[in-house]
Amino acid sequence: MAACPANQRRSGRVLMIAIALVAVLGGGAWAIYGFSGLGSGPTEKKMITATVVRGPFDHIVLEQGEVESSSNIDVLCEVKSTAGGGGGGIPILWVIDEGTYVKKGDKLVELDSSSLENQLKTQRIAVASAEAAVISSEATVRTAEIALQEYMEGTYLSERKTILSELALAQQELRKAELNLASAERLAAKGMIKGLQIEAEQFAVENARNKLEAAEAKLKVLDELTKEKNRVQLESDIEAAKAKWKSDQSVLAEEMDKLREIEDQIAKCVILSPADGVVVYANKYSSRGGAEFVVEEGAIVRERQVILKLPDPSKMQVKANVNESRVTLIAEGMPAKVRVSAVPGDMLARVKRVNKYAEPGSWFSSSIKEYATFIEIIDPPPALRTGMTAEVQIFVEQLPNALQIPVHGVYEYKGHHFCLKKTDSGWETVEIKIGATNDKMVTIEEGLQEGDEIALNPRSFLNMMQLPEVEEITDREKILEIGKGAGKPTPPGDADGQGDRAGAGRADGPRRGPGGGPRGGPGGGGPGGGGPGGGFDPAAIVDRIFSAADADGDGTIAGDELAGLDDRMKDRVAEYDTNGDGALSRQEVLSGMRKRMQQRGGGGGPPGGGRP
Repeated sequence: MAACPANQRRSGRVLMIAIALVAVLGGGAWAIYGFSGLGSGPTEKKMITATVVRGPFDHIVLEQGEVESSSNIDVLCEVKSTAGGGGGGIPILWVIDEGTYVKKGDKLVELDSSSLENQLKTQRIAVASAEAAVISSEATVRTAEIALQEYMEGTYLSERKTILSELALAQQELRKAELNLASAERLAAKGMIKGLQIEAEQFAVENARNKLEAAEAKLKVLDELTKEKNRVQLESDIEAAKAKWKSDQSVLAEEMDKLREIEDQIAKCVILSPADGVVVYANKYSSRGGAEFVVEEGAIVRERQVILKLPDPSKMQVKANVNESRVTLIAEGMPAKVRVSAVPGDMLARVKRVNKYAEPGSWFSSSIKEYATFIEIIDPPPALRTGMTAEVQIFVEQLPNALQIPVHGVYEYKGHHFCLKKTDSGWETVEIKIGATNDKMVTIEEGLQEGDEIALNPRSFLNMMQLPEVEEITDREKILEIGKGAGKPTPPGDADGQGDRAGAGRADGPRRGPGGGPRGGPGGGGPGGGGPGGGFDPAAIVDRIFSAADADGDGTIAGDELAGLDDRMKDRVAEYDTNGDGALSRQEVLSGMRKRMQQRGGGGGPPGGGRP
């Protein structure tokens, strides 16, 4: 019995908690069903409305990109890869700090030249050996030339004179023998000598005659054969010596070239600035976000590889990757505005070039195609630096007097667009035809009139909408519709007579519509943005988030509206709220999503199609 009061108290607490839960659930159900119109029905006082207005309209493609210079001086590694040993490149010993302002001739990079120094010592020895060989060959040529001259002007003449002397002596001996023979014959006729002496004299004459003939033959051989043989041999020796001399000279020249090349490579290991400028490292990153090459001491560089860049600060541009769903809206010469958080004010710009081919994709963005678009900045301020993140607004279309409503007032159903319009008898579901759109407003071509009152966020009042039976518009039909409007120019607008709005028209580009799509085509930033092409579109996701959570349609999610976000978005409010005002703007959410996408290494959405 003593425990009864405790049990009664415990039962009382349980009952109070149950009553509190019922009250909370009941209040939440009233807030959900009563306010949204899905329960007993909304009242007009709870519905936020907007009026159809007519005025100037800017169709803007909003993207983020990186500031760079359109005129860069590339500082290359001119040292051959084989010079560093092993053919794999050459290490960096020292590099100047990035962002340093340098003047022409300042030292930028020093490469490791130790291997080249060793090659230089070896090559100097090879050059000395080649020089010695050339000197020896030159002496051999001179010796051969002297030998020819020696024979022709000395040895040959001396031998010829010797033979001539022999020939004269033989003639003399023959004449003497012939006289002796004649004398002997006269004496024999007188009987003074015997016949045997006459035979001896005859033999002496014959012998003298043979010696004379031998001397004559010897002279003939010397003049006609020996002289020519020795001349040819000596001349060939000269030619051979000259060929060897020439070969040694070529070897010496080659060795000298190698020596000069090594000395030049050593000199190129110290890289000097070719012009004045600000140093920017030529770091490279893979498609998955990893570093392929980072300029630092110890990094290996290859021949012809860019190490540094010296951008021209007077020729700045922004490179932005545009989603394939929007790239057809952009044409060369379109006016634009560039905004950089580190530089105050907006900078005037124009579209310089849109690449015809998509950028290489990564594993994360294999289904997303993006096209590099280059936006030239007109008169860039001195504070602008390469590598800064920039927000680019490209003015696709500017209408001077367009009928328009907030994007939250449009509901898309099977490719058709509808609004809740207030009438004298209540609310009427009206099908509309939209034109150009931006992140806040959408132009109306058919279905509404100026001054009509419409409901914002019609998704919260679906029970009031009477949607007709319509056929769903296929992607093929959307593409055909885009093709019908291709090439339609848009007349320039100046509704207030004060020139182009927000300075957009002061860019030199023509103020006209895109060359490849109708107003408000796919990706225009309005309802249903993204259009054909598929893939993850951050702008379309932001539209859906704000369509569901921005109840008052003021373009920000604040206060009680933050409670309507899903758990994932609630966790990222602090991350996306860059100005710390406790509210989320469209640009903050869009920038936050794109930042997360870049950190994942691509523009594609996460696997499975989740929200960034």
